[in-house]
Amino acid sequence: MINLNPKIGQKDIEQEATRKGYGQGVLALGAMDESVVVLTADLAESTAVLDFGKKYPERFVECGVAEQNMMGIAAGLALYGKTTFVSSYATFSPGRSWDQLRVSVCYSQANVKVAGAHTGISVGPDGATHQALEDVAMTRVLPNLTVEVPCDAIEARKTVLALGKMKGPAYFRLGRSKTPIITAEQTPFAVGKAEIFKDGKDVAIIASGPVLYNGLLAAMDLEKEGISAMVINNHTIKPIDIATIVDAAKKCGAVVTLEEHQIMAGCGSAVCEVLAMNYPVPVEMVGMPNTFGESGQPEELIEKYGMGKGAVVEAVKRVLKRKSA
Repeated sequence: MINLNPKIGQKDIEQEATRKGYGQGVLALGAMDESVVVLTADLAESTAVLDFGKKYPERFVECGVAEQNMMGIAAGLALYGKTTFVSSYATFSPGRSWDQLRVSVCYSQANVKVAGAHTGISVGPDGATHQALEDVAMTRVLPNLTVEVPCDAIEARKTVLALGKMKGPAYFRLGRSKTPIITAEQTPFAVGKAEIFKDGKDVAIIASGPVLYNGLLAAMDLEKEGISAMVINNHTIKPIDIATIVDAAKKCGAVVTLEEHQIMAGCGSAVCEVLAMNYPVPVEMVGMPNTFGESGQPEELIEKYGMGKGAVVEAVKRVLKRKSA
């Protein structure tokens, strides 16, 4: 595990919410680029952009509870030269404003970056209505739109800085709860490039988002059983890194995908599309099993709905049986 947090697997590993990384990223970007404008829909504190609003009030727009209108405003600002960030919960943006994202932003190729916060089952007590589990599916089908899923707060900040320097529409998803810091400042990151966080030869675990940590823990446990698992951070869902995924499939001969999103049409589906067209191998998909969530503590919900370390280990053993059949 080169260039990662050395405390991976330890109880005292640092934790921070990926939304905090977004807040840090727009603050840094705002200092470098005066064209950066941030919009929010009555969720400045929850989406971690309150500090940006205080430091750059002339570049901060509070749109109120009007997500569709906010997306239209963002597109207009972008088409007049602004680098515009839209901040809301993902259930509302892109959930409620998908039409405006599709037409005003993506069709127009407007330079709008959409931050969808409070994604996944780990939103916890907010319950099913606020647990965005379909947002990657909704966004990755849109032409011209880059889709990113940072694995931790550090990578979220890097994502904001990278997307801010790119022209064109982008969507990235953020979590509400604190999750382990997996990466370090020196960890490689580039939009469109999946990173191998752990090498292996028997199976490739291809993950996106903070649940990648469970993939790393599973790989560590599997090593004790003599199973060598590669772990890949597939943070860019679109444009997906075809070369790295195909190379992993060729080397390992079996793949497990892992995400905190509906199994259908998310990261796992994107990986399966790549493999079906280039190098088919047995695949098991770990994610939300075609159901809505419920209220509860994040860790309990991750375990109940089968996205914990144990579920990854079980998926690896299933796929290895299919590989050897």
